[in-house]
Amino acid sequence: MACCQALVITALVMGIAFHSALVEATIAKSMYFNWGAHHSSILGNGDDLRLVLDQTSGSGIKSKRAFLFGSLEMLIKLVPGNSAGTVTAYYLSSTGTKHDEIDFEFLGNSTGEPYTVHTNIYTQGQGNREQQFRLWFDPTSDYHNYTIHWNPSQVVWYVDSVPIRVFRNYQSEGIAYPNQQGMRVYSSLWNADNWATRGGLVKIDWTSSPFVANYRRFRARACKWNGAVSVGLCALPTPGNWWMSPVYKQLSNGQQGQLKWVRDNYMIYNYCSDFKRFNGQMPPECSKPQF
Repeated sequence: MACCQALVITALVMGIAFHSALVEATIAKSMYFNWGAHHSSILGNGDDLRLVLDQTSGSGIKSKRAFLFGSLEMLIKLVPGNSAGTVTAYYLSSTGTKHDEIDFEFLGNSTGEPYTVHTNIYTQGQGNREQQFRLWFDPTSDYHNYTIHWNPSQVVWYVDSVPIRVFRNYQSEGIAYPNQQGMRVYSSLWNADNWATRGGLVKIDWTSSPFVANYRRFRARACKWNGAVSVGLCALPTPGNWWMSPVYKQLSNGQQGQLKWVRDNYMIYNYCSDFKRFNGQMPPECSKPQF
C-alpha cells in the first residue's frame, strides 16, 4: 500500500510539474494569426513578429493554448510617427459573455505626442476598470517588456519590470476575481479612431499607412490550462507553481515605491477617482487597498 501511495504521489507531482512547465517556444510555435495574416509576418528565427494595419485590415495573433496564473511577457516596439487612431493591444482573455480579461492597450497619437497606456480588467464579463498612463520613454524607438503577472492573490501590470498597476483578490468580500477560467494571450493592431485618440476627435491619417508594430520573444512562465481540473492544480503551492510563493502575494517595499512613482508622475486616469462617471456609487474594490 505504501508503495502504491508513493507511486501516486510521484505521478501527481510529475503531472503538476508538467502542467506548469515554462513555454519556451518561439512566437511561431506558440501563437498563430487569428486575423489579418495576409499582410503580417513572423520573421527570422520565428521569434520576431510584424503586425500591420492598413486600409484593408488590421491584424492579430492568438496563443495556441490557454493559461491560468503565471507571468506572460512580450517585447513590443510600438507604431512610430503619426499613430493617431490606432490601437496596439496585448491582453489575456477567456471567451463567452462571462469572460475574464486583462488588458494592455496602447493608444496612438499624433507625431510628437505621447502614447497612452490604457489598462483594464474584466471579471465575469464586467469591465469598466480603466486606468491610463503615459510612459517615461519613447515606446517606438526600441523594444520594451510588457508583462502581465497573475496569481490567486493579485494581478500586476509591469512595464520593463516596473509595476504600474495592481488588482488584488477580494473575492471573499464579494468582488469578482479572475481565477476560474483559463485565458489565451492575444495581440492586435487595429483601427480604433472612433475613440482612441482624444476621444475619437483625431482620426487615422491613412497617408501614413501602413502602420507597423513589432514584437519579439513572447514567454509564458505560466500554468497550462487543461480544463476545470486546472483551477485546483494551478493554485497548489508546489515548486513548479512558482507564482504561488509567498514572495508573489504582494509587492515588495521597493516595488511599491516604483508603483507610487509611476502613479504620482504618469497616471492620467483612474476609474476609482471618477465619481461623476459612477454617480458616486463607486465600484467596491475602489475602497480596498490594492498594494
